[in-house]
Amino acid sequence: MPSLTIQQVAQQTGLSVHTLRYYERNGLLEPVDRASSGHRRYSEEDIARIEFLTRLRATGMPIRQMQEFARLFREQPEVLAERRAILEAHERAVQAHIQELQRNLEVIQWKLGYYKQLEDRQQIDGTIGTQHQQRQSCVVAGQAFLLEQALKQSEASEPQIADVFQM
Repeated sequence: MPSLTIQQVAQQTGLSVHTLRYYERNGLLEPVDRASSGHRRYSEEDIARIEFLTRLRATGMPIRQMQEFARLFREQPEVLAERRAILEAHERAVQAHIQELQRNLEVIQWKLGYYKQLEDRQQIDGTIGTQHQQRQSCVVAGQAFLLEQALKQSEASEPQIADVFQM
């Protein structure tokens, strides 16, 4: 593959030209080769690193950790344990975030199902009660949902989400 310009790499990776320059300026990328005109010319290796950095950033890795990872790669390529440790810590953080998102998604899905039941009941009998009755019903149903989820979870201390059911 021939070398690519910064505009071509921006288009290919979905990053802005500004972000690509930022990555280079702040040590996330090694200095990119330059053409005789002084314009950046990115190699396949550069693009592979950019795509990896993009994945790290998309999964929430802080820039400082990314910089440390890149520094270790540049300065001590033979030392793998420290880079592996950075990635393992990030993996744990990503897994925890995925679990939190999954719990939040379950609440949203439950709430959607609850609203569907209310809408079905409203179509059948023409009403779903007063606003106070609706809130009480939602809180009771939400508490039942929480109890059901607590029984399913092997973890003893699930965060309380009762306030979610007030809406």
